[in-house]
Amino acid sequence: MIKEACGVFGVVNHPQAAELTRLGLFALQHRGQESAGIFLKRDGVCEINKGMGLVGEVFKKLPKEWWQTPGQEMAIGHVRYSTSGKSTIINAQPFSVEFDKWHLALAHNGTLSNGAYWRKRLKRSGAIFQGDLDTEIILHLASQNHQEGDTPWSSLEYALKRVEGAFSILGLCEDGMVIARDPYGFRPLALGKMPNGSLVVASETSAFDMMGAVYERDVEPGEMIVIGNDGEMRGKRFADSKRKAHCIFEHVYFARPDSLVFGECVYSVRKRFGAKLAEECPVEADMIVPVPDSGNYAALGFAEASGIPFELGIMRNHYIGRTFIKPSTSDRRAAVNLKLNPIRAAIEGRRICLVEDSIVRGNTSIERVKTMRENGAAEVHMRISCPPHVSPCFFGIDFPSAEELIASSHSVDEIAEKIGADSLAYLSLEGMLSCASEPPGDYCHACFSKEYPVRPISEEE
Repeated sequence: MIKEACGVFGVVNHPQAAELTRLGLFALQHRGQESAGIFLKRDGVCEINKGMGLVGEVFKKLPKEWWQTPGQEMAIGHVRYSTSGKSTIINAQPFSVEFDKWHLALAHNGTLSNGAYWRKRLKRSGAIFQGDLDTEIILHLASQNHQEGDTPWSSLEYALKRVEGAFSILGLCEDGMVIARDPYGFRPLALGKMPNGSLVVASETSAFDMMGAVYERDVEPGEMIVIGNDGEMRGKRFADSKRKAHCIFEHVYFARPDSLVFGECVYSVRKRFGAKLAEECPVEADMIVPVPDSGNYAALGFAEASGIPFELGIMRNHYIGRTFIKPSTSDRRAAVNLKLNPIRAAIEGRRICLVEDSIVRGNTSIERVKTMRENGAAEVHMRISCPPHVSPCFFGIDFPSAEELIASSHSVDEIAEKIGADSLAYLSLEGMLSCASEPPGDYCHACFSKEYPVRPISEEE
């Protein structure tokens, strides 16, 4: 299955918690287009609404009363791609269960690297799974340790200490809300504050801008924050790690450029990627053309550093979603042809340098180079603002196997020939890491380097 990042959002102590969560999910729609859901606590009672499709489609049929009825206290929401498991309503999140005397829901961004191991072990001990989400594994582990008188959060902490990999989690029940992040900090998770003092939490800070919230800080790796019905925040470090492992590909591709991710502006990082790429991989061309939209800011940095004019030579259809993370190959290829259209008047007779964020399988790059030539480009060069992808990811990204990654079996020159480009060059790993503000050792780059911060564990171990 295709794997990618999802988006989570939550709000505490706000009379319009449901509506704010819906707005937050709109801002995170780029992180998940398969399903959406909101779990709401109102007057001490929890209820859920979720479905398949985009945020606007899922919630448009809900009556106004659901959004406007007083007594709203807390809410969590989720937009999903298939981080693990099939794209079905059973796997739509937040995932809600009856847990002792509570109705407990979890919204989870990430993938557990030892999920297969725990699923097999839990099934052998009698656990029954509804779907194939990693989220269910966490809930089963929590329930197995739960004793009468325990809070749901102490049981959840027990579970989180036993799973490995990437998880940024929001939990909600009648007892309050919990916010937790894995000890390596693979996936982003930020805290913000509304003008009235209400707490908000989101995968990206662009969700805060939708409602006038101000970014406060990131949830620390290994941190768990419990917010009771009294509104008091109780934070603790539930696990420590020897290092951070922030996913550098969040800066390359996933995150919105107007977000702060890992405390740093994505827009600025991407421009630095482009400038470094121009330094390392110069090109003789008449114009720099970004592949919209994720290549835009690296292309700006490349053009500024190289002195070659920046031109918007490709028109994007904004009603077509991301092709890189479509659930099937046929869906992806159809979307490539619908999504981007070269502007012939801008590129005809010119030497074009396309700046792209990445080449994963190579299928879309073949189509892009081909259409540029069909529209009269004299030469087509490609520059990529990250290193070649050579290894799969086990922490929630769309790199399921090395066989599907073109760079795992082809040299750069072979890839250039395969996609039909006059030249092709990638940003180096060292160059990419130098563009981010934290030390190089604080980022996960296993998909480029095969250096995994956490060793994946199979179900047989």
